[in-house]
Amino acid sequence: MRKILLVAAILLTGVVSFAQNPIYYLLIGTTTKNQKDGIYVYRFNPNKGEATFVSKTSGVENPTYMAVSKDQKYVYAVNENGNDQGAVSAFALDKKAGELKLINKQPSQGDNPCYISIDSTGKNVVVANYAGGNFSVFKTGADGSLQPAVQTIAHQGYGVNVKRQEMPHVHSVVFAPGEKQMFSCDLGTDRVYKYKFDANSATEPFTAGDPEYVEVPDGSGPRHITFSADGRFAYVITELSGKVIVYENKNGQLTEIQTIESDNTKGKEDKGSADIHLTPNGKFLYTSNRVTSNDITIYKVNTDGKLLLVGHQPTGIHPRNFMVDPTGRFLLVANRDSNSIQIFVINKNYGLLEDTKTTITVDMPMFLTMVPVK
Repeated sequence: MRKILLVAAILLTGVVSFAQNPIYYLLIGTTTKNQKDGIYVYRFNPNKGEATFVSKTSGVENPTYMAVSKDQKYVYAVNENGNDQGAVSAFALDKKAGELKLINKQPSQGDNPCYISIDSTGKNVVVANYAGGNFSVFKTGADGSLQPAVQTIAHQGYGVNVKRQEMPHVHSVVFAPGEKQMFSCDLGTDRVYKYKFDANSATEPFTAGDPEYVEVPDGSGPRHITFSADGRFAYVITELSGKVIVYENKNGQLTEIQTIESDNTKGKEDKGSADIHLTPNGKFLYTSNRVTSNDITIYKVNTDGKLLLVGHQPTGIHPRNFMVDPTGRFLLVANRDSNSIQIFVINKNYGLLEDTKTTITVDMPMFLTMVPVK
């Protein structure tokens, strides 16, 4: 009876209090083939799914992947250039103005850097060089600047796909929860490498794990890896075979427990799977598929870590990268060849996606991440 009276009182007074989610800056990295502005900043309201333009950063060449420091003061971006021109840039994030200011830039020690991570101490920035077949580690200064690379590790070998796996192609560098290990997907050698991590080492933060790597089926082309929040499970998206490989993770030892299809394109030698992310609550996992499919694959995550296919959501052309916003309410897709970012609502019960019809128009978007405004 007391509850009924309380509801009635609220209805009569017209005062209804709802918890409001914080507002975020949406940072958009692009390919600058047709433009001079590389990084765009929008204000994203997760209460309404709205995005408003704030600023853009000029003179930043091909910032196709970014990482934000834990204290949110600094942003690091690869400059995905070839011909020995690969680089990595450091920016200071002015939260009041919503602007990025270039601090400095360093050579990435390899062509076509495509992925970047930073540890929780903010001292170690790691860059994967796709065409260089290696990854490099950079220490940061007190002002967030990047020091010259202190370590570069090159992979060896090749795969069965003579067009795509003629040499190592390091495609991602991801810290496992707890940051005792870092895992690197190598599309060219069909291996997921494991490294021990020492954040305080000045010259050798990474040393080979035991075992040094996990092999995936020939011609798979592992691209990205993500972990459940508790670290019990790891999920690898394979670009060339278009599958998700699920691993149980015990102290850095990966044991395969499932392989499930991501890209359902039929009759094509190479698939086009690209990105992979879990929702913050770990209930759903999503992957993107380019080339022919142009969609997002939706999975439910079971308690044993295995995946149940829910469906596919069509997107624009070439959904290279996507993200789930920190509230878990929205999924944003960067469609490179449609020059658009689509915003979808996530069904909290089934994980299905509903197009909000809200689109951000940006030339060749390649990467998305968010930072709280306050």
